[in-house]
Amino acid sequence: MAGTKPVPPRVLSIAGSDSSGGAGVQADIKTITMLGGYAMTAITTVTAQNSVGVQAIAPMSGDVVARQITSCLGDIGVDAVKIGMLHDKEIIDAVTLTLSSLPTGAPIILDPVMISTSGAALIDPEAIAALRDNLFPIATLLTPNLPELGHLVGRSLSTSDHMIEAAEELCEQTGAAVLAKGGHTADAKIIDILVRPGKEPGYFEHTRIDTAHTHGTGCTLSSAIATLMGHGQGIENAVRLGRNFVLRAIEAAPGFGAGNGPLGHQAVRSIAD
Repeated sequence: MAGTKPVPPRVLSIAGSDSSGGAGVQADIKTITMLGGYAMTAITTVTAQNSVGVQAIAPMSGDVVARQITSCLGDIGVDAVKIGMLHDKEIIDAVTLTLSSLPTGAPIILDPVMISTSGAALIDPEAIAALRDNLFPIATLLTPNLPELGHLVGRSLSTSDHMIEAAEELCEQTGAAVLAKGGHTADAKIIDILVRPGKEPGYFEHTRIDTAHTHGTGCTLSSAIATLMGHGQGIENAVRLGRNFVLRAIEAAPGFGAGNGPLGHQAVRSIAD
């Protein structure tokens, strides 16, 4: 009908709060909003952090996390889900149970956040098995960086060849697509590899950007992909456009903080190139 307003995709971010605004649900809200989505959140953990590190972590109870999710699902509804830091088994079990009521076809983009950019541990080691066993099999896409992927397959990874082997292994084990992020390799370019069940790998690359301001890149990418898939984009195009959004946001970083500073989400004007 002429004059009908477009309805934004409803995107639920299940993740930790970053007090400095660079990562976690804060980065997710900025990304979802800039890409035309409607952002909702279920906060799993409150952190005191900034560009130089994480100073404190306080997880929510599993019940509080579950109630946040069911409040959103039961009233607003959801078209896509992004999952970030979950911290412990109680939270993982709660998220798994509540997502069982998701509408069929709503994609789940899971960023297996285990270690902050500054090197701080963000998840209870005992929770990793629950993450693999319970959540990975219901995810549409996993987006580990190189250290996370290496941890998940139980070996050190340093090259793109190692990365694709590990991504294929994780894809076969879980049934989920895997976007292995290559920012930690020694390659001259950053190469990300998309592995999907029954399909040839997809390769995405760009020249490294010489900057210290990359705080929240993983959060931003996963929430961008979720939003774009909520708009109806296929997974490969959502990855391509999501990566473009991250690159533009890195280029627009405001330069805040003494360490690994935040991105410039609000300055991104185009992701089409």
